[in-house]
Amino acid sequence: MIRLVIADDHPIVRAGLRALFSLEPDFEVVAEAGAPDEAVELAESHNPDVVLMDLQFGSHQASTGADATRRIRALDAAPYVLVLTNYDSDADILSAVEAGASGYLLKDAPPHELIAAARAASAGESALAPVIASRLLNRMRAPQISLSSREIQVLELVAAGRSNTDVAAELFVSETTVKSHLAHIFSKLDVSSRTAAVSEARRQGILR
Repeated sequence: MIRLVIADDHPIVRAGLRALFSLEPDFEVVAEAGAPDEAVELAESHNPDVVLMDLQFGSHQASTGADATRRIRALDAAPYVLVLTNYDSDADILSAVEAGASGYLLKDAPPHELIAAARAASAGESALAPVIASRLLNRMRAPQISLSSREIQVLELVAAGRSNTDVAAELFVSETTVKSHLAHIFSKLDVSSRTAAVSEARRQGILR
């Protein structure tokens, strides 16, 4: 029996997933979480095989699905994490993969694909939606236009309207380091301003 914890802040989504997996004789939904911290607690207390994890839980939540994934994967006898989300930007994909997610699917995936991915994740196999696999392959094939995870963090904060001083404080680095990251970002994206960098990153799908 594959034991699941569903982590999503939308009750209707959780109900739909529970109903879907209840039709499969080899699955059991043992708990549901509506927030990242709750997902970590339930993963620790219920010892599931797989956690289905959304990435965004509303602006009122201090942590994200990626944060919860990292903490879950650090547990003793850690369950596997399968990300199920609406977001497919490079920043989202990288944050999830780097946090230790075994798979990454979009919520519009066909039911049979989601079930197969959950089975694969429970066996320790990777399960990536075709569009996600394509994104990762493109990053590997064109590293000259790929931003590092730190550069993406900087650009996300810039997109949110933060100053260099704010970015430096949030990432615990110096303003000189922030300026250096921005210089590399400008060079890679072939732009000359913060606004243009954000616009180009969104056009390329690096930021949402």
